[in-house]
Amino acid sequence: MSEAPHLTFDLEKPGVSKGDLVVPKGADCEALSLPVFSLNKGEGPRLLITGGCHGNELEGPIVARRLIEWLPEAQTCGRIIIVPVLNPPAVQAFTRNTPIDGLNLNRVFPGRADGSATERIADAVSRILLPTADTIFDLHSYGPGWEFPLVNTTHPVADPGLMAKTIRMAEAFKLPMTLIWEHPETPGMFDTLAQNQGKVFICPELGGGEVGAEALAIYEAGVRNGLIALGLVEGKSDYLTFRRQNSVQALETRRSSDELYSPARGIFEPRCSMLDEVKQGDLIGVLYPMDSLTADTIDVLAPGTSIVCGIRSGSYVEVGEFIALLGRPLNR
Repeated sequence: MSEAPHLTFDLEKPGVSKGDLVVPKGADCEALSLPVFSLNKGEGPRLLITGGCHGNELEGPIVARRLIEWLPEAQTCGRIIIVPVLNPPAVQAFTRNTPIDGLNLNRVFPGRADGSATERIADAVSRILLPTADTIFDLHSYGPGWEFPLVNTTHPVADPGLMAKTIRMAEAFKLPMTLIWEHPETPGMFDTLAQNQGKVFICPELGGGEVGAEALAIYEAGVRNGLIALGLVEGKSDYLTFRRQNSVQALETRRSSDELYSPARGIFEPRCSMLDEVKQGDLIGVLYPMDSLTADTIDVLAPGTSIVCGIRSGSYVEVGEFIALLGRPLNR
């Protein structure tokens, strides 16, 4: 490596600054430059907003760029750093993983300075940007092939104080759903790294595979609500209406029963929609085996009373592939 990761400008400079986070070159590619926006208005909360961790989730980069347009006039205190695209090679290729090395950026944190391209990006973000913030908004969407509502997700946090702060911050977005997702233990996630350092980490998600005007407007308004809750922007938070549903609810998942996986390979047809309430035995979807025309279709049924948090859009799935996520009201 010819250099260490670095910013091309001084974060402590008052006002608006624009530059790059330089990720050093390695054996697999030249140096990468991640455009960075900083607005420093003195004392107050320190917020990092990131998008484009996964290259086929474009809502985050779009919303991040929208924020840059109006924040200079709206922000009243503190410092906000925005990185619209954490993984430029993946976004340019419209792939979830980095095409250079095939790795998922959100599974390699804190990264390695001497690693492959994805690991070097994670290392630069972990060493240069993460220490500057006490709160992180990591803007995601669920990517093509899923129907997923606008939802703020977080995983259970061992520290009850940090868990309570995280839930309050997530609910402040006033998105249709706040989901405490008991996700399988997965090393290398950005949120786990931040939360282990005592930071509040919020991850908005949106699914459906299409970058729609309604969803983008609500996504941006939800982030604005979060900025208001932090005290970085003045104004009144708005309750948001999405697909004619104006309820706001906090849900949690049970890892053992709420993640449904395909029992066979074939084409999955959803038979319910996100935010639907289902009871035990209700039809979630139908799987059509394609290896034989004589094979019976397979019904995928709800294991219990729950709410559909996300469901796979009609697509070909393999055995054991994730097809639906269920939840229930959060037990506080």
